[in-house]
Amino acid sequence: MATRSSVLEEELTCPVCYEIYRDPVVLKCSHSFCKVCLQQFWGEKGSRVCPVCRRRSSMDPPLTNLALKNACEAFLQGRAQRSAAASEGHCCLHNEKLKLFCLDDQTPVCLVCRDSKWHENHKLRPVQEVIPGYKEDLKSALKPLREKLEALSEVQQTWNKTAEHMKTQARHTERLIKGEFEKLHQFLKEEEAGRISALREEEEQKSKMMKKKIEKITNEISSLSETIGALEQELGAEDVSFLLNYKETQRKAQCPVQDPEEVSGAMINVAKHLGNLSYRVWEKMLEKKEIKYTPVILEPNTAIVSLTLSEDLTAVTWSNEIQEYPNNSERCIWPSVLGSEGFSSGKHCWDVDVGDGVTWILGVVKESIKRKEIPPGTSEAGLWIITQNKGILAARTSPPTPLSVRRKPQRIRVQLDWDRGELSFSDPSNNTPLYTFKHTFTERLFPVFYTEGHGVSLKICPVDVSITVAAVNL
Repeated sequence: MATRSSVLEEELTCPVCYEIYRDPVVLKCSHSFCKVCLQQFWGEKGSRVCPVCRRRSSMDPPLTNLALKNACEAFLQGRAQRSAAASEGHCCLHNEKLKLFCLDDQTPVCLVCRDSKWHENHKLRPVQEVIPGYKEDLKSALKPLREKLEALSEVQQTWNKTAEHMKTQARHTERLIKGEFEKLHQFLKEEEAGRISALREEEEQKSKMMKKKIEKITNEISSLSETIGALEQELGAEDVSFLLNYKETQRKAQCPVQDPEEVSGAMINVAKHLGNLSYRVWEKMLEKKEIKYTPVILEPNTAIVSLTLSEDLTAVTWSNEIQEYPNNSERCIWPSVLGSEGFSSGKHCWDVDVGDGVTWILGVVKESIKRKEIPPGTSEAGLWIITQNKGILAARTSPPTPLSVRRKPQRIRVQLDWDRGELSFSDPSNNTPLYTFKHTFTERLFPVFYTEGHGVSLKICPVDVSITVAAVNL
């Protein structure tokens, strides 16, 4: 049942802001509103309509509702007095001591309130009787809230660290990207300079050749022109003089003149310099190991805090110093770092240089493995791995299977055939098989790595990249 105070408060509430009227005004449709609320509503709608009945209002400014204004001021004053009285433990209506608690209305009442119609047939209890139980209820309600607050605070700290780490990652990655492209730019600049130098060298050689040929043919033209001039002069001589010199003139006229030699190979070999230019540059980059391909790239956001990754994300090293990594959901709390790409079909292979490390882990884990719990380390938990612990090599089966080798492998080859359900390990130096897991895989698998020991690294080996040009059969 609503109290008189709540009914009155509802009557004095603005239908726009749902608060007690402030400087109330009334429209001709008899609806009242806060003056500020009405002006704001009209500004948003662009027309002077009543927010309740949508009736257009006149252009005259609305009148102040003095009666409603006085009622609101009286109500607020009374509420303040009631609050003051309640703070002193007295009823705001009867100024009597609040000795009872109404279970139906959940409010303290005085003895006069008990006999009023507002609390007729209500369950009432002495205040001192209900306080202990209510305080216990509140304490019980506070406990999960405090636990939730603590959990939220921890998450907030993690997110703050994640945000800062993300910025650091972005700046660091940007520097590395620029460094890699600077190397490529330098290689391309050197290649460009070399090819332009070769072009200019060809131009210089062929220019010298053409210069000699032009000089030679120029001399021949000059000599032939002199001969023709002399013969033309003889043609204009006196008859007797012409006949006297005819024999010598005839000899000059019959002087053999060689045809100019054909010039071949004088043009610039444009096709040599431009043909498949980008492809030839790529070939050279492969030849000089400027382009490397590593079949597995490490995911730094999964690394346990004791591991440090190389800048190109192909090597992992154990560190005595704990890394400042945020505890993001992807990060493992068990000894590992995962590959950045998972496999859910096909065949995959990668070689890992384990060097002189005495303790390491290699293999794969299933995508759904719990990263915030330490698993048993067997296939039943979703890990298919081999380990070397203090020089002892074993497959992590249940129980572990020791692996006997003639000599300690310096490199381990991991081969995954997801479709056939096989994960095999071998020593690629002599093709010695070490162990093969057989399992029906049902979800994505991620490569997993771990090493322990100061300064000892695991290095994922790059593979040779070759170029094959396929012929097109027409």
